Amino acid sequence: MLAFDHPPIRTARLTLRPLTEADVGPLFAIHSDPATMRYWSTPTWTDDERGRQMVARDRDPALTDFLRLGIELTETGALLGTCSFFGIIAQCGRAELGYMLGAPAWGKGYMQEALVAFLDFGFTHLNLNRIEADTDPRNARSLQLLERLHFVKEGHFRERWVVGGEVSDSAMYGLLRRDWPSRNPPSPAMAGKEEA
Repeated sequence: MLAFDHPPIRTARLTLRPLTEADVGPLFAIHSDPATMRYWSTPTWTDDERGRQMVARDRDPALTDFLRLGIELTETGALLGTCSFFGIIAQCGRAELGYMLGAPAWGKGYMQEALVAFLDFGFTHLNLNRIEADTDPRNARSLQLLERLHFVKEGHFRERWVVGGEVSDSAMYGLLRRDWPSRNPPSPAMAGKEEA
């Protein structure tokens, strides 16, 4: 994982921080839920080994092309989901965005709140110029979230994914640093309908 030599990122309700062994159980709960994984790029998990591998991979200092942070509800310490930059190409200042929020946390504006802070971190601390997102075009809530965050739809790739035997398309979105309103980010009041 890209070295996260930064204090946890805090928002009004959330803390974004590296994953730990204590997160394996909550990660399994999130990734084993068919509703949460409906539009994800891998099938639901059947055991917690994937979570152990995720945490171990995130700790590998040799891997420098991604950064994943857990999204924790500060008040309770509960892990709600994750957000990540992956496929980072430093020379181009480019990365792809991934995000996942467990179904019990949907509809409360948590993901928008987390991504406003995470995207701002990417542009200001990681010196990114372009952030891309690939989402299933059937996932209306995710598309709405990206558009609220000023992403622009740049393409539609047909039959790009096959997950569990199901073929799906990709809606491709991009966000440039010059289009990111870091001094006036999207209001959390506009959130509340995302799933991811």
